[in-house]
Formats: sequence, C-alpha cells, structure tokens
Amino acid sequence: MKASDLLVRALEHEGVTTVFGLPGEENLDLVESLRKSSVRLVVTRHEQGAGFMAATYGRLTGKTGVCLATLGPGATNLVTPAAYAQLGAMPMLMITGQKPIKSSKQAHFQIINVVEMMRPVTKYAQQIIHGAAIPAKIREAFRIAEQERPGAVHLELPEDIAREQAEPFLFPVEKIRRPAADGKAVRRAAEAIEAARRPLLLIGAGANRTMTSRMLSRFIDTLKIPFFTTQMGKGVVDERHPLFLGTAALSENDVLHEAVGKSDLIINVGHDVVEKPPFFMHPGGPDVLHVNYSPAEVDPVYFPRLQVIGDVANAIWQLGDQVKSQSHWETDCFIEVKRSIDERMAAQVGSNSFPIKPQRLVRDVRAAMPDDGIVALDNGMYKIWFARNYPAYRPNTILLDNALATMGAGLPSALAAALLHPKRKVVAVCGDGGFMMNSQEIETAQRLGANLTILILRDDGYGMIRWKQQSMGFSDFGLDFKNPDFVAYAGAYGASGVRIERTDDFLPTLKKALDTPGVHVIDVPVDYSENRIFTKELERAEA
Repeated sequence: MKASDLLVRALEHEGVTTVFGLPGEENLDLVESLRKSSVRLVVTRHEQGAGFMAATYGRLTGKTGVCLATLGPGATNLVTPAAYAQLGAMPMLMITGQKPIKSSKQAHFQIINVVEMMRPVTKYAQQIIHGAAIPAKIREAFRIAEQERPGAVHLELPEDIAREQAEPFLFPVEKIRRPAADGKAVRRAAEAIEAARRPLLLIGAGANRTMTSRMLSRFIDTLKIPFFTTQMGKGVVDERHPLFLGTAALSENDVLHEAVGKSDLIINVGHDVVEKPPFFMHPGGPDVLHVNYSPAEVDPVYFPRLQVIGDVANAIWQLGDQVKSQSHWETDCFIEVKRSIDERMAAQVGSNSFPIKPQRLVRDVRAAMPDDGIVALDNGMYKIWFARNYPAYRPNTILLDNALATMGAGLPSALAAALLHPKRKVVAVCGDGGFMMNSQEIETAQRLGANLTILILRDDGYGMIRWKQQSMGFSDFGLDFKNPDFVAYAGAYGASGVRIERTDDFLPTLKKALDTPGVHVIDVPVDYSENRIFTKELERAEA
C-alpha cells in the first residue's frame, strides 16, 4: 500500500472525518489519498485558519482535530495555531509536507527545520522517515494529543516517504481510562470542606469536560455551595443557577473578589495556570483545595494547601459522596455578594446611545442566542465584557481564549463550530483589528454553505491596547487605522452585509441574521468609553 494511503487509513481508523488545510506540492500525494477516502478535506484561505479550525474541532469534540500544510511558509503559518491549541488544551494534529529526504535536487529551497520549530509549542513533533513507521506515529500522536493535558502534536511527511510502499497494518485504538484520585487524598479534602465555615467553588478551564459538568452540577445542587468560574470555565455549570456568583474577568478587585475575601476555603476545580489568575493567593487568605488531573505548579500567587489529583469527574463524584452539608456553613454571605454583583450588572446594561455600549451589545447577543447557541470570541476588549456579562448555559457555548489570547482566531473558530454543528446558531464576535487578520475565511464559509453570523465591533483602532495605554497614563498614539467598507467587503464574497446605524436596530438585525441561512456580516460601531469601569477597578487594585 502507498504510504500516503496508509496514513489516511490510519486517520480514518482514529475516527477522523475532517481535515482542514491549505495543500502544497509537497503533500499532493496525501491530498490524492484524501480524495479517495471518507475524510472531508476543508480547504482554507490561510494556514492559520486551518489550524484554528482544527483546534476548535478538538475543543468542541475532545477528539483530535487535524490540519495540514506544506513545508516552509505553510508550516510557519501553523505556529500560532499550535500555540493556541497547546496553551488552550485543545487536541490537534498538524501534518506538514517536506522535500524528499533521501534524495533532493532543490538544495535548501524553502527548507527549514520544521520539527525543531514545532517542539517548543507542541507535546510531540516527529518526522516520518519510513512508511512502515506511519501506523505507530499516528497512534502515538493521537494518544499524546488527547491525554490530559490535551494539546498540539505535529508530524512531518516528506514527499518521498509519502510515495513509498508500506504494509497495511494499523494499531488498535484503545480508550485509556484516567487514574482515579487517591482515596486518602479525597477523605482529607472532604474533611477540610466539612470543617470550613465558608467554602466556595471555582470552576476552571480543566473542568470543561462533559462528565465533569454533570458531576459538578450534582455536587453544587447537593451541597448548596456557591460557585464562580474562570473565563475558560464559563458554561461548565448553567450560569442561571441561583448559586452562580459570576466570572472572574479580572485577577483582583473585581466585585467578585468580595466573595473570595469572605471565603476560608476555595475548592478550585480544573485550575490551569495558562489562564490569567482568577484571584491572587496571599498568606493569611483562604485555603485552596486543588482538584485537577495533575498537581499544582509552584507559583507565587497560587500555592494550594490540599490537592486531589486524578480524573476530575471521578474526584468530584467521590467528594460528592463523602461530603455532607454542614449546619455551621455560612454561605449566606456569598448570596449577599451575588446580590451586589447582580445589581451592578443590571446597572451596566447600557443605554440607547450610539455607537453601542459593550454592555448593551452583550445583553442583546444573549437575548438573541438560544441556550445551545455558540459564541466564538476573537481577542479584544469585548472579551472582558462577555466574560463578565454574558451568562453561558451549556459547556463550550462561549469559545473564549484566555490562554494564548491571540487575535485572528474568532472567525475560523466560529466556522469550525458551524461546520460541526450545522443546526445550531453560531456567532463570531470580532474586533475590527482581529477580524481583518483572517477575514478571508468568509470565502471558505460561503463556499461550504455554512450558516454563520459575524459581528465586527468597529472602533477603528486596537481598542484593548488603547485602554491599557490610557490606564497607564500614556498619550493616545500608534493604535489607529482605517477600515474598509465592511458591507461591501461581505458582498464581494457573496455574503450578506449590514451596518448598524441605531442601537435599537442591533437586536432585530442579529435575530434576522440568525434565522436566515447563509453567511452574514454585521458592522457594529462600538463605544468603549465604558472601559473606565475596569480602569477604576485596576486603579483600586494597584493602590
């Protein structure tokens, strides 16, 4: 069997149904093998788009998303998506081409050491040097990508290896069960929770798994312990829950940190240090119980006293079985904080003034989206507003990157979600800066017949950096740019485009777009003057 055919058969054996990519001449054998297979090849307009789509596929399914690119510049364009998947714990396999390694007549044209380049931003990077090695390399790559903590892996397939003949052998795909938490550690943690006076639960990025969501919901409902989330923990438990306090959009001095200050034990489930800290630990503050797949890293602002290490869903199930609600718990103080938070959020819904205020925009997006609708955020100032003001009702319904926090990922991520869930409403929320970094994927969405709504929040500048620049007392400099006519730009791709002229027009326009098949681009002028709310909170934190 031809080696490229064997590689594609190995992908099918792993359950791969889609490969995202931008082929080059060095992987045409692989492309031909894909043509003859059951795997769908989604051709993108930039390798970054392919990588972000594959990473998001991994995030939403828990299975390895796959993308391909050629050598040299094609491979270098995958570095940012590799870091995106690696920091965000998204299982993803990148397959890149290479010139023949046994004999080549092109010297070093386009050749760089891609494998060494990928090693710092992946869990595993290897060159395939013989067709017979393909089954083992593919099985190992998928195993490593999906095991906790998930992340990016890379395989390089040279042209001459792809054309070799190889035996059609495949390794069995066996599901590996994660180790359960140690019983003694669970008992010690249960005793600490029962002994606490004001226990508080924090849900982080590592808890964003289906079974963990169910176990945490049951844990909260049974014990009545209030909870809050990190930005990437949003939606693990329905945020309409009466015990939900909010999301830690800032690291300190947010109104939410009043609850942290009142607690004497924080049960921190799925904490991942790649996220900006949801709170800072300090001597004399609340104890922390770390529940995760791996031990806590040593960190000046995070040093938990207790740790329960193992499968998180199993650990929460064990704790739920052992911990009994205590009469001495004083959790009413958290409900008072929740009341204060709810009042502040209600006062920040925004006015009818135009351009639209971010609070009003977030409220209207929530009003337009069904419970299972997916909002994919690019990276910008609006991310903080969505983290704080957008209640998520189900896991992975707000795709927020608080790890690499790269611009340009919002549109490709939303497109991956739309392709994976064609019957669900999907919205990409992009700043005008981030949107233009991968805006060409509108053509991909249009060509594939995706149903996708893209919001471009236009302030004609790099708004988040301007907010930080102002908060540091610097002059407004170096952050302005001009935008194209986004309505005409959408039309050039065959998509529908509309510009918001009145704040009251935004919600009905968004609803209409969501109810109409096809790709829709909505140009939304936004007023970020309300960012002063965060500036004041940061100033109080630094005082």
